[in-house]
Amino acid sequence: MNNVALEKIPLSDLINWSVRYLLDVSFDYNQDYDLFPIGDFLEKNRNVTTIQDEVEYRRVTVKVNNNGVTLRNTELGKNIGTKKQYIVSSGQFILSKIDARNGALGLIPPNLDGAIVTNDFPTFNLNTQKINPQFLVLVTTTKQFIKFAQSCSSGTTNRQRIDLNLFLNIKIPLPSLQEQNRIVDNYNAKIELAQEQEARAKQLKIDIETYLFDVLGIQEFVQKKKSIDLNFVSFSKVSRWDSLFLIGKISKLVSTKYEIKRFSDIISCFNKNHAGESLRINSGDFPNDNFYYIGMEDIEKETGNLLQINSVAGVEIKSQTLKVPRNFIIYGKLRPYLNKYWLNDSGKNNTICSSEFFVFDINELIFKPFFKYVLSSQFIQYQILDKTSGARMPRINEAIFNDLQFPFPQLKTQKVIATHITQLKKQIESLRNQAKKNRTQSIIEFEKEIFTP
Repeated sequence: MNNVALEKIPLSDLINWSVRYLLDVSFDYNQDYDLFPIGDFLEKNRNVTTIQDEVEYRRVTVKVNNNGVTLRNTELGKNIGTKKQYIVSSGQFILSKIDARNGALGLIPPNLDGAIVTNDFPTFNLNTQKINPQFLVLVTTTKQFIKFAQSCSSGTTNRQRIDLNLFLNIKIPLPSLQEQNRIVDNYNAKIELAQEQEARAKQLKIDIETYLFDVLGIQEFVQKKKSIDLNFVSFSKVSRWDSLFLIGKISKLVSTKYEIKRFSDIISCFNKNHAGESLRINSGDFPNDNFYYIGMEDIEKETGNLLQINSVAGVEIKSQTLKVPRNFIIYGKLRPYLNKYWLNDSGKNNTICSSEFFVFDINELIFKPFFKYVLSSQFIQYQILDKTSGARMPRINEAIFNDLQFPFPQLKTQKVIATHITQLKKQIESLRNQAKKNRTQSIIEFEKEIFTP
């Protein structure tokens, strides 16, 4: 509870008589640094141009949450409605009048030098003798600053524009340029370390695919010979009747040193339990029961990681669902290129999932971790690529899924392969966690320098 009944504000700080602004006018900045208005080291960019119909222009946008200044699009002048715009230069400070309150601020990158912006994206030249440009961006995208910037915005909820004069009069702490450089260098060191860790994790992901292809002896997919005239197809090999498939434009054959099997050879239960009973369940018939529900959004793409599993009452679940018994596997048939799969090793009862998943179990001839890694590999994606139906929401059907091919080594070899990939995946997870921690730490350490603990 706030017991402050009266708060005094110096007359010199009364830039705006808004109660919200006045209450938010102060920051808990480090008292070791003097405060200066942002406008002291910014000069408005006045490089105005008139848009010409036959000239092609690059247009700029600013992402929220300090996610960068990027190319919006390239457009001919005749298609641009606002004819008076501003030419920007590399290194200028830019903000979005509408989204500055959401952290849409940054610096013009070199690749956007000479691009254009409207008056809704004011740009400024910086006095680099007073302030490190990145230091300014970091200060203006902290949570504390953004909260205050919201007090400088007015308008309806989704179209609030920042008052530029108020923004330029906001005072921020300004250490010496040498001290600013030190703070920015420390921040960048953490970010660079995080980027290195992310790059290593990305490379390990590529290494897994390379290893899987090498150890299974998978050659490049063999393309059927095309014919521009008359093409004969053996009836025994016809599994699809569309013309592109029949003339060989999209069919790929698997080449590997191991025996080839299809999913149908090793799937023991498909959308049924081991007793042959359907796994489909109408959760609405059990309104007071709690279920652990998994939707497409709850599975991380490509990793097989469960992002969350929510306990939901049956009455709250509106979609069609299937039970997911323990040790069964689910695979997203909707947009299968997302590679959403999961093995139910959670130990939870009453687990159900969206009907946009296939739910199945496999027989004892195949090691489940090995199967998971094959299932999530590009090897399977190559086969799925040309077999989806539906333009907006592509899916694969049961027949296509069961017809997917994969190399089938001995169980002992499967376990060796799976063990190695598991170790690599653990390294990837560790690197990603470290990178996330370093990104978070970079912000925490910066804020400790600027704000009062």
